[in-house]
Amino acid sequence: MDRNPSPPPPGRDKEEEEVAGGDCIGSTVYSKHWLFGVLSGLIQIVSPENTKSSSDDEEQQMELDEEMENEICRVWDMSMDEDVALFLQEFNAPDIFMGVLAKSKCPRLREICVGILGNMACFQEICVSISSDKNLGQVLLHCLYDSDPPTLLETSRLLLTCLSQAEVASVWVERIREHPAIYDSICFIMSSSTNVDLLVKVGEVVDKLFDLDEKLMLEWVRNGATQPLDQPQEESEEQPVFRLVPCILEAAKQVRSENPEWLDVYMHILQLLTTVDDGIQAIVDLPLIDSLIRVLQNMEQCQKKPENSTESNTEETKKTDLTQDDFHLKILKDILCEFLSNIFQALTKETVAQGVKEGQLSKQKCSSAFQNLLPFYSPVVEDFIKILHEVDKALADDLEKSFPSLKVQT
Repeated sequence: MDRNPSPPPPGRDKEEEEVAGGDCIGSTVYSKHWLFGVLSGLIQIVSPENTKSSSDDEEQQMELDEEMENEICRVWDMSMDEDVALFLQEFNAPDIFMGVLAKSKCPRLREICVGILGNMACFQEICVSISSDKNLGQVLLHCLYDSDPPTLLETSRLLLTCLSQAEVASVWVERIREHPAIYDSICFIMSSSTNVDLLVKVGEVVDKLFDLDEKLMLEWVRNGATQPLDQPQEESEEQPVFRLVPCILEAAKQVRSENPEWLDVYMHILQLLTTVDDGIQAIVDLPLIDSLIRVLQNMEQCQKKPENSTESNTEETKKTDLTQDDFHLKILKDILCEFLSNIFQALTKETVAQGVKEGQLSKQKCSSAFQNLLPFYSPVVEDFIKILHEVDKALADDLEKSFPSLKVQT
């Protein structure tokens, strides 16, 4: 309904309107004055007089005042806006956040500060600025040693954002190479965390690192235990020895239990490992073959689920959901099959003999593998059958009967 605009509030003249407009950040309605107040509050939190603590108030430092949490969370939301992000950069907010991360013991505050930096890094100009700050880079990498899953998740998100920017990716790769203890931290997360969101994001970081730098991938494949930063030498013997592939598999197992579609990133990591000899040797592992075959079997079961399980849905919705599920499952199956074929190619006679003896290469499991690998990976399957003939002729003959096309080729 059309009507005349309401008159301006009484007592507010043109000059006041201009002042109010000047308080807005860029084209937003967010207040500069309010944001200054929040950032000033952050500075106070990490000021020297507030960081001097005794055992009595140490517990208090772990908590965040509710009002401050609400305000800083608003900044976190606001920082997705480019005008706000640029204003924070102009106000040197990254330096304030760096001070918080270096001094604060409050997990929630640390998480929020890294999250804001992660939002800011989504804009190229700011990402370059953040990445060029060596001190901030050091502090952010140290966040990977944190024990708080939400902080680790936001740190991983920030790293992935920076690694995805071509202009600064090499800077972060080199920094990570200079901090070998990051390998231990990432392996520890993959091998022990039950937080699937964190596992997927850490997997994406590892995948991006390996895609960017084969040399780093080789270093990590060859790694055993490494000395964590600032760890006294005499205590190093007590540190666990992490091997990359078992940690990746443990993470993949945890992710699979939640949603098989999220396995893509870990399957792609393993696929990248097969592009180098050391990687192939590291993953030629019978339990791994067994796991891959079982995943393929589970996927077959998923595709056979009865359609009447969602009777309340419309037929059109069912078709859409099935199409999307089939699409994701096909991508995952393609990755798994290529990965499995690479492992089959690297199998030796001794490994095949051990697999037959221990059951990882039983008739049932070999049949399941062949059903997925054929016909696209026929040469690989044929070479495997030749080795199997030398190890267990009866099993090889049985498989040839089940897959007649192979008998012609052998």
